[in-house]
Amino acid sequence: MPGQLYKSAAIVGAAEANNIGFLDEPVTALQLHIEAIKNVCDQTGIPINRIEGVFSTGWSPELCEHLGITPKYIDTTAVGGSSFELHVHHAMAAIHAGIIDVALITHGENGHSARKIGGRGPSNYGMGGGGVTAPGTEMTMAYGLGGAPSNYAHTMVRHMHRYGTTSEDYAHIAKVSRDWATLNPRAAMYSKEKHPFGGPITVEQVQDSRLIAWPLTILHCCMVADHGGAVLVTSPKVAASLNTKPVWIAGAGESMAHWNMLEMDDFTATSAATSAQTAYSMAGMGPADMEMALVYDSFTITAAITAEMLGLAKRGEGHLLWKDGRAAPGGSFPINTNGGGLSFNHSGMYGMPLLIEAYRQLSGTAEDGVNGDKGKQTSARTCVVNGTGGTLSTTGTLVLVADDD
Repeated sequence: MPGQLYKSAAIVGAAEANNIGFLDEPVTALQLHIEAIKNVCDQTGIPINRIEGVFSTGWSPELCEHLGITPKYIDTTAVGGSSFELHVHHAMAAIHAGIIDVALITHGENGHSARKIGGRGPSNYGMGGGGVTAPGTEMTMAYGLGGAPSNYAHTMVRHMHRYGTTSEDYAHIAKVSRDWATLNPRAAMYSKEKHPFGGPITVEQVQDSRLIAWPLTILHCCMVADHGGAVLVTSPKVAASLNTKPVWIAGAGESMAHWNMLEMDDFTATSAATSAQTAYSMAGMGPADMEMALVYDSFTITAAITAEMLGLAKRGEGHLLWKDGRAAPGGSFPINTNGGGLSFNHSGMYGMPLLIEAYRQLSGTAEDGVNGDKGKQTSARTCVVNGTGGTLSTTGTLVLVADDD
């Protein structure tokens, strides 16, 4: 039976900043936030002054000031790229409790522009991020775990050792993600006209691209671009009053297994198994009921392991969803239909684009000539969304369903 929170709230709109990707003119993170917020309010017809709850990774007080609103609910949860899935969970609970009716979840991150305007400044992750002198970082680096690619390289090597897979198996994930990106004009790698390295790629090209941290080549890794996004979550009463289609939150869950990677019990498993079970139980559904998935793909191995944790594939066989074509355009189980963090956009924390694409697919608005060419819209009515934060550390899982009407 579905849990008490089942369909107690809906995502009623999703929008991005005006310009995203590898921008020629630098933008600030705040600008990306504000543009996306204005766009989602215009889309839904919900005025900014009607927003009652603001959810972001540390930005909420400043955003409220810029927007000129005095919210009833403030959430600054910042646990990496999964934060936004957790925000949906928290907003759903606040709406169910009767505290608010309209929640804004927003993110802006200028991962690319920051390089041009003097560094990244204050981190979007909030306090406690630490630096190279932080004790946890010092311990990790002593074992060869430095930047993100070296961490995830260890994960891929362990997965390969345990299950007998090869880096070429995971290269299919990058190839299929790029196939989806070529259907998305907003994707950074949409075409060679948009970016010199854009357009279709082959598995061989993924394997032959520049080595970053063995066995990860650059095409096994996400990019770092500019992105701003916002979604509005409302009560059923408010959703019924709008012209946009609601996408119902059927289930939600969150979990973490570690923060420092040295505390990770199993490099081939994440807490998504726990957060997914919570979400499935709330929804009264399971992996077999899902018709598509949007999963965090900071690296190809992230997507493969996540698919296994969500119950979409057996342990050691997550990569087969992409390798056998099920996840590809026209396949039986589409995954990361916007192109993912590998080929669409990844600003540093990718959980927001997952929400936006899930809304577009389940509301039937994914194919509009701007955010999607012919072939991008799927027929899916159910979707599992999973964000991953830290180094395979925190996870947030949502089960979303299309409206019945």
